[in-house]
Amino acid sequence: MMSRPAILIVAAAFFAVLVAGPLTADEEQVIRITAKKFEYSPKEITLKKGVPVTLEFVSQDRLHGFSCPGLKIRSDIPPGKVTTLHFVPDKAGIFPFHCDNFCGSGHEGMRGTITVTE
Repeated sequence: MMSRPAILIVAAAFFAVLVAGPLTADEEQVIRITAKKFEYSPKEITLKKGVPVTLEFVSQDRLHGFSCPGLKIRSDIPPGKVTTLHFVPDKAGIFPFHCDNFCGSGHEGMRGTITVTE
């Protein structure tokens, strides 16, 4: 038999789902980003402020990095595995990103932008 506090917690959770509706996987945006010598694909990403995002990184050739200082996100992208980064954009704007692990001549052109809309 459940205690009175446990019953209240279960009832409150049930009521919250009835009022707000169930959470769905559609609420989180998943974007796959491929890194290869010397580019990202896609290199232009559009997100919505307040909507959770998972970035899935894959490198096709060597160690790369992903750094977006304006959104305070960063990840290494090692070859041969999927690396994920979860975050929620908290401000609108255009935020440049770049590779921050030297990957050869042409490295300085490995750039892109994230646009966060209201």
